[in-house]
Amino acid sequence: MAIDIQTLKDRYIDSCKDWSTVPNKSVLSAFFKAELNKSNNQESAFVIFLDGIEGVDFHPLYNVFVQIDISEIDSVDVLQKSTCSLEGDFVLLLLQAVNQKLRVVDLQDRTFGKDFLLGLSLGGSTCQILNLRFSHFRKVNMIGKFMHMHTLNLDFSASLTTFGKDCFTCMPNLKCLSLCGTKISNLWTTSASLAKIPNLIELRFQSCLCCVDTKACRRSFGAKLDESTSHNLIHEVVREHMDLFSNVEDELLNVFPTNTYNNPVHETTSESDESTDSEVDFSNAHHGINLLEDFTCGSSVWNGLVDLPNEIFPSGSEDTEESWSNSFISRPSTHISRRKHLSYHPSPICYEKHYREYLVASFPNLKVLDNQPVFKADKDRAAIIYSDNFEYLPYQRTTKESVLSILQNREIKGRKSHYYYSRSLGASKVGCVILPSLHPLSITDTILSKNIIKFRPRQFEYHPSNSNLMAIGTLDGEVVVVNHESEKIVRYIPSHGAMNSILGLCWLKTYPTKLISGSDNGLLKLYDIQQIPSANNSIYSSGASVSFDEFDQLTSVHVNSLDELFLASGYSEHVALYDISTGKCLQVFTNMHQEHINVVKFANHSPSMFATSSFDHDVKMWDLRQKPIHPCYTVSSGRGNVMVCFSPDDHYLLVSAVDNEVKQLLAVDGRLHMDFGIPPTGSSQNYTRSYYMNGRDYILSGSCDEHVVRICSAQTGKRLRDISLEGKSAGSSMFVQSLRGDPFRDFNLSVLAAYLSPRSSPEIVKVNMLTSKDADKESFSDEHSSSAHSLGGA
Repeated sequence: MAIDIQTLKDRYIDSCKDWSTVPNKSVLSAFFKAELNKSNNQESAFVIFLDGIEGVDFHPLYNVFVQIDISEIDSVDVLQKSTCSLEGDFVLLLLQAVNQKLRVVDLQDRTFGKDFLLGLSLGGSTCQILNLRFSHFRKVNMIGKFMHMHTLNLDFSASLTTFGKDCFTCMPNLKCLSLCGTKISNLWTTSASLAKIPNLIELRFQSCLCCVDTKACRRSFGAKLDESTSHNLIHEVVREHMDLFSNVEDELLNVFPTNTYNNPVHETTSESDESTDSEVDFSNAHHGINLLEDFTCGSSVWNGLVDLPNEIFPSGSEDTEESWSNSFISRPSTHISRRKHLSYHPSPICYEKHYREYLVASFPNLKVLDNQPVFKADKDRAAIIYSDNFEYLPYQRTTKESVLSILQNREIKGRKSHYYYSRSLGASKVGCVILPSLHPLSITDTILSKNIIKFRPRQFEYHPSNSNLMAIGTLDGEVVVVNHESEKIVRYIPSHGAMNSILGLCWLKTYPTKLISGSDNGLLKLYDIQQIPSANNSIYSSGASVSFDEFDQLTSVHVNSLDELFLASGYSEHVALYDISTGKCLQVFTNMHQEHINVVKFANHSPSMFATSSFDHDVKMWDLRQKPIHPCYTVSSGRGNVMVCFSPDDHYLLVSAVDNEVKQLLAVDGRLHMDFGIPPTGSSQNYTRSYYMNGRDYILSGSCDEHVVRICSAQTGKRLRDISLEGKSAGSSMFVQSLRGDPFRDFNLSVLAAYLSPRSSPEIVKVNMLTSKDADKESFSDEHSSSAHSLGGA
C-alpha cells in the first residue's frame, strides 16, 4: 500500500528531529501543495526549489526522496531559480534517490561545479525533462542512462561546441532538444550526432520571441484571428515574454556583478590554454553577460527567422505590454509568416547558408525547428536545396557502401575504372566518419647542444615525390624538413642573421633534394638537403645553400615545371625572374598590377605560363615567351585577391579573394567556371586561401578570421564537409592561416592554424577525413591511396 502524503510529511518532521534541525519551509510548502492537488484530484507533484535548501536540510530531505516511489506523490520536480548553497554531491544523491517519479530537473550547473556535471553525465538520471541552461559543457558526452528523458535543454551553454561520439545513444526516448546560445557551428558533425536520436521531433538552435520551449509557435500556422482573440493572444504572448525576460535577467544578475554588464567580452588567456582538451569548461567567465542585449531586439536576418523590429516595437513607443498589444492590433491580420519572426539567441550554426533546409532534409521526422513547424512543402523545398548545394557523400555517391562490398565487387566484376573504385572507397570511409581525425604535428625537438627548440611555423609545403616529407618555414627564419608521419626532424636550417619570417617555400621537382626559401626581409636561398647534416648534428655547412639577389618585402616564390626558373613577388607591383642554375636575377617585370602582388604561381606543366594575384582585385595570366608586358588576360574579383593556384592538370585557376570569395576559372581564357558561393563574414581582414585536394576533384578553403576549413566539389561547387578546428581549451580560439591538400593521400590535408592568444604558437594540424577522432588510432592513410588522380568529378 502506498504511503500517503501526510504520513510521508510526518516522517520528514521526525527525521528533522533525529538530525537536530528545523524542518525546512520550502519542503513543508512542497508537501502542502502536493496534498492540496491530491485533494482536488489533480496530479500531486512534489516541487522542491534547491535555492532554499542548505546542507543541514540534506539528510531529512534525502530520507523523503528514497520513499517517494512508494508514496502517493505522483511526480517530483527539482528546480533552481538562482543560487544554491547545497554541494553538488548532495544534489546528485537527491536526484539518484528518486527512481520512476522524477519528472523535471531544472538546474544551473555553475553552482555545483565540474564534479557535479561529470557525475550527472556519467551516472545518468531517471528524469523526463532535464534543463541545464548556462551549463559548462564544452563537449556533450553524456553516457549515463537517461532512458526516460524526452526533453533536454542546454540553452546558453556558451562553451558548448560539439558532441561526443555516443552522447545521444543513451537517450532513446529524447524528442525535444534546445541548444540556443551555444557555440555549435558545424552542420555536418552536428547532424551526424543528432542522427543517433531516433525520435527527435523538436529541435532548436534559435527561438522566436514569444516561445519559451521547443514547441511550435502558435502564430506560425497562419490562422487569422478576430480582433478580440488577437488582443487576448497578444497580451498572453507579451506576458510570457516579459516573464521570461524578467526571470533570465534575475538569473544573470545573481551570477554576474552589475558592473560587468557594460564591459565587452574578450578572449581571455590563462595557463589553461596549454592544457589538454576537456569536456567541461569552467576556465573563463560565462559569456552569458551578453544575453540581455539579445533579448532587446537581436540582429538576425538568417535562415527563416528574420528581425522586423518595427512590427514588434513601434517607433517611439516604450516597451510595455500595452504598446506591444496596440502595435499588433493596429494590423487587421495577426498572420506572421515563418520569415517574419523575431529570433533571438542564435547559435553560430544558424548563420550557415541553407541551415534550415540542411537540417530539414537531414531529419525527415522533424516536426518543429526553431519554433517553426516543418510542413510537407518545407521538406520538398529542403530536399531540392540540399541536392543543389550539398554532397551527401563524396563524388556524388547517393548511398553508403561498406568497404568490404566495394572490394568484393572490384574482385568479382572489375569492369569499372580504377578511379571509380578508389572514389567509392573514399566515399565509404568519409561517410562513416563523424569527427575527422585532427592531429597537431609535434615538431618540438632537441637540437644543437641538447637545447630544446619549439618551432613556430609560418609556411609549409609537402614534398613533390616523397610522401612522408614536408618543409616548414618558421616565424624565426628557420627551415625545418620533417617526416610528418613519424614526426621526426630530418634536416634543420637555422635562421640567417636578423630575425625574419619564411613566407615562401618551393621544392624542385626534377631535383627533389632541393628547395627554395624566401623570407620577408628579402633573403632568397636554394638549399640542397642532401648536403645538410642531419638534425642532431651541430655543424651547418654554408656550402649547402646558394644565395640569390634579394627581393625586398617578399611574400611568395614559385619554381617552373623544368626547375630552370623561379619567380618572386611581394609588397610591390613587381615580379622578379631568377635563373636557378646561375643564381642571377634575369629580369624584374615592373608595374604588373596597381597594388602589391601577394602570390605568383607557375603552371604545373607549361614552363613559361604563370599567374599573379593582387590586392588590386585582378588576377592576370602571363607568358614569358611574349615578354610579359601585357597579360594574356585579366579577370577581376569583387575584393582584393589573396591566392591563385593552378589545378594539377593546369585546366583551371583557383582564385581566392578577401572574405570567402572563391572562384574557379578556365585557365585557357579566364572564363568563370565555378563560384563556390561561400558566405562572407563582412570583415575586410578575412584573408581567404584555397587549394586543391584529391587531384582537382575537391577544393579546400579557409580564412584567417574563421576556425573552419570548407571542402567543396571542384566540379559541382557542392559543399562536402566543414571541418572545425579545436583549440586546446575554450579560451584558445584558432583561425586558418594556410592549408594544403596532401598530394599522396586522398581526403587528407594539413592546416597551419594560429591562435588569437599571443602566448600560443602556431601549429600545423594534420586532418584525416578517413578516420574518426573518436575511433581507435588506426591509419587508413596508405591503404588504397591514389597514385594518380582524376581529372574531374564523377
